[in-house]
Amino acid sequence: MTTFVIDAQVAIDLATDGATIPPQHSLAAPTLLRSQALALVYESVHRGQIDERVGRRILDGIRGLRIRLLGDRSLQDHAWRIAAQLNWPDTYRAEYIALTRLQADALATADSQLADAARAFVDIVTPDHILRP
Repeated sequence: MTTFVIDAQVAIDLATDGATIPPQHSLAAPTLLRSQALALVYESVHRGQIDERVGRRILDGIRGLRIRLLGDRSLQDHAWRIAAQLNWPDTYRAEYIALTRLQADALATADSQLADAARAFVDIVTPDHILRP
């Protein structure tokens, strides 16, 4: 089984596309993914890019992806150290890297800045890798 850590935008994209995750893969994310995905979808509705019904359907789709959400003390400690090493002003993106180091095989992100920074710590894949058996 391959475990992928996904970020909020990847979760939104998977839910929007109605993606089916192959059974040999599992998804994980820091608990902050919930709030980040909610904020991104709300922002799209607020800007008029999608209507509220579509936004709520996307959020329901994310809930249906069976993402294992983690946020324990060890993850926070690792995220702190990674953010400090990268001299980032916060730990949000570092949580994705830390979780990948601790619990997963690769990080799937569409965020090129996160991917570039994370390469020094973990394997990076494009989001389409999640859909491959």
